[in-house]
Amino acid sequence: MSSESHVLQKSLYKPVLFWGGFFTLIWITFLLYAGGFTTSIRAGMAFLDWPLSNGSINPDGWLENEDMMAEHSHRLLGMVMGLLSIGLCVAAFATKARHQIRKLGVGLVVLVIIQGLLGGLRVKLDALNLDIDHNLYAQSFAVAHGTLAQLFLCSLVAFAVMNSRSWIERNAGFAAKPKPLVVKIGIVTCLVVILQLLIGAVMRHSYAGLAIPTFPLTPYGTLVPPAFNFQVAIHFAHRVGAVVVTVAIVTYVVAALRDSNSRQALGSFAGVLVALLLIQGYLGALVIWTVRNPHVATIHMLNGAFLLAFCWMMTLRSLKFRLDPSLLPSETQDRIESTPAAEA
Repeated sequence: MSSESHVLQKSLYKPVLFWGGFFTLIWITFLLYAGGFTTSIRAGMAFLDWPLSNGSINPDGWLENEDMMAEHSHRLLGMVMGLLSIGLCVAAFATKARHQIRKLGVGLVVLVIIQGLLGGLRVKLDALNLDIDHNLYAQSFAVAHGTLAQLFLCSLVAFAVMNSRSWIERNAGFAAKPKPLVVKIGIVTCLVVILQLLIGAVMRHSYAGLAIPTFPLTPYGTLVPPAFNFQVAIHFAHRVGAVVVTVAIVTYVVAALRDSNSRQALGSFAGVLVALLLIQGYLGALVIWTVRNPHVATIHMLNGAFLLAFCWMMTLRSLKFRLDPSLLPSETQDRIESTPAAEA
């Protein structure tokens, strides 16, 4: 790398953006737990109004009532998350960050606004407010709210990773481009995990977590339930999805370790990903064995978010050569641009 390129890359590293993104990732952990716990104890309608709680930002007695504390804490943490997202966006423009980073900042603000509106609609359209005999509207928005939270998390991961020294100065740890197959398997694995989280959200908001109350077999001693209704079907789909996710992650890890460039850049992360997968399987079983203890169910949901975030982080790093070639050393960029794939 020429000295001019090195100086340019160092000037592109903005500590305020990386550490701001990193802190926001820590904050969203608390937000996800608060939202998951609220769902686990079915406290989403502790307040019938929104965006205020009983008409106030500090409602009476909310610290003494578990349902009110869970829901109001979730709202307060979400409000701070909105402010943090705006802060990241403003910082990206104020520091004249790269165009991709400014777009990510704007995207975070848009997503957090939509996320807030989905949470509000989940309250406003609840059967308790509409005085109707079903809760399909509220449950649909609750599932959308929970799923978008995972996509917002992935956007935050991208913001932090793409502002890191590793991304800007060290090609995200890659000495050369990883094999295309590794990247493709990583993308597919992320999509599989997102689908599993969506199924899990539907199951949670349909109160189907104990539709099959024993694990690993059903109460009838079989792997497949002898009879199905919606709750049993969505619960069983989540169990099948767990098997699919396991196969996808193991396939991804094996592919990454077999590619020398990916092994060097992602090898240590692969071990953590496998550990998260094992923990997730154990937590899933523990949800059943503890008869859906709310803390266990919430940690299971949170670890699923960590699993997605880690898988996406690894996949994103392997996309470095495609997403941000302007930061590559000039000689490396010339090699990439001269390949048949680039010419195509």
